[in-house]
Amino acid sequence: MHLHGKDLKIFTANSNPKVAEDIANALGLQLSKSEVKTFSDGEIAVSVQESVRGSDVFLVQSTSYPVNDHLMELLILTDAMRRASANRITAVIPYFGYARQDRKAKSRDPISAKLVADLLTTAGVDRVLTMDLHAAQIQGFFDIPVDHLLGVPLLAPYFAQHIAENKDEWVVVSPDFGSVNRARNFAQRLDMPIAIVDKRRQKANVCEVMNIIGDVKDKRVILVDDMIDTAGTLCNAANALVEKGGAKEVYACATHGVLSGPALERIEASVIKQVVLLDTVPLTEDKKSDKIVTLPVGAVFAEAIERIYEDKPMSTMFA
Repeated sequence: MHLHGKDLKIFTANSNPKVAEDIANALGLQLSKSEVKTFSDGEIAVSVQESVRGSDVFLVQSTSYPVNDHLMELLILTDAMRRASANRITAVIPYFGYARQDRKAKSRDPISAKLVADLLTTAGVDRVLTMDLHAAQIQGFFDIPVDHLLGVPLLAPYFAQHIAENKDEWVVVSPDFGSVNRARNFAQRLDMPIAIVDKRRQKANVCEVMNIIGDVKDKRVILVDDMIDTAGTLCNAANALVEKGGAKEVYACATHGVLSGPALERIEASVIKQVVLLDTVPLTEDKKSDKIVTLPVGAVFAEAIERIYEDKPMSTMFA
């Protein structure tokens, strides 16, 4: 692959080195050399082990658990690159932590997503490349360009090859009103009908299913969401689709598999037959399950990075 101008370098910290390696391999590059470690008192130390002067630098780091450690690693690595005279620094954040704190839900709440955006900009990030922000308007929190990739173009083809000619048996379902646009995009790609689970959230991580809008009786359904955290919403929706809606089988997919707290136990005990995730958040051994399938994102991020580096339009990636 021909890359013009200054050289392109891919660095990673500790949150998701596999995705960084996949990106570098897809670009035909070696992962650039750096070390990010933690001192005994908890301070983060960064060592960049090759020159980045004049380079177009891409830092791959999901701000997943432990969120604050991984965020600080990204900030400090950015500062190191800026002080080493990198030409342009792009933060490649497959999973953007704090994205759910995008507004004031009640009095005296912070807007933490805006704070994180300011921290990244102040540290010296020139551009952000991310995937499936929980709220798309977070792009407006940044005073720098943000390229926002979507997970649906990766998830939909997986189901397309399994559904084949039996589309009449399938329905795409949004687990809440917040994911309707995502589910509609998914359904359009597969030429399938859509239904919505109406729920009322009583408090954080606890929700009550109220109604199902659409016909799912005797259907195989695919729940589509941007992330699975504690899996409460997902599993409650799946149970309601079977018990109240009369669905035959339930599958689920999401871009980000956060899987915190009781998520794995809930998925294992649920009626869901299979959960398909992208590897924006790495799954540790204790979070793996026979029900969970993981698809790689390295190739699509590599294409986006190549387009950014060569100043080509990103819009064609969403066609």
